[in-house]
Amino acid sequence: MAEHSESADAKVEQTMMEKISEKIHDHHDSSSSSSSDSDTEKPAPATEESAAKEKVFRLFGRERPVHHVFGGGKPADVFLWRNKKISAGVLGGATAVYVLFELLQYHLLTLVCHILVGTLAILFLWSNAHTIIHKTPPRIPEVCLPEEPFLQVASELRHQINWTFAQLHNIASGRELKKFLIVIAGLWVLSIVGSWCNFLTLFYITFVLLHTVPVLYEKYEHKVDPLAEKATVEIKKQYGVFDAKVLTKVRETVLKNKRS
Repeated sequence: MAEHSESADAKVEQTMMEKISEKIHDHHDSSSSSSSDSDTEKPAPATEESAAKEKVFRLFGRERPVHHVFGGGKPADVFLWRNKKISAGVLGGATAVYVLFELLQYHLLTLVCHILVGTLAILFLWSNAHTIIHKTPPRIPEVCLPEEPFLQVASELRHQINWTFAQLHNIASGRELKKFLIVIAGLWVLSIVGSWCNFLTLFYITFVLLHTVPVLYEKYEHKVDPLAEKATVEIKKQYGVFDAKVLTKVRETVLKNKRS
């Protein structure tokens, strides 16, 4: 009888241990499944963050980095000072040209002629006196300009001019009043700036701005974009008021004149 009771107790203990192990196993499975579910649900905030980043205001409505806006090539590297030596050399050369032509009143034709006279004189004397000074004669390279770059520049220039004429034709036809006002205001401001300085000074100022404003904007765009967003909202509000008070009446009078 004692052996029978001991075997019964052993079976009871065994069944109890099996139930406990099954409960532990089920708890482990549920925790692992919950952790996997939580892992699958983790990317949701990332998508929300990415959506929030996509909604961030960018100046002029750009969607690409500043470097890609400038073409992403060597000109963009120069404007954004990727290579400081080349950018400084280009800006220094433009400054030297401006100082020669504007401040020192040096003329382009005179400068080109003086450079050619000096270069030809040095090469001619060196070619004829190399036996006397015991120097090898200079190797003067033959310059031959390729045709393809000039054709590409001419094609791009033609495309831009045709696009400008198409935009002016669209504006002059009276289809878009907003663009018409923007172009008139831009030309008026440009005429005022042109009365202050000549073309060379204006070109140099534009050149300096291209070498300073983009790199500063790229560095501080996180501060500039919110300010630009506030300014854009305010301009749209003012334009809405102007449209409601003035432009609407202008459209109504134009329609009445057309009907009459």
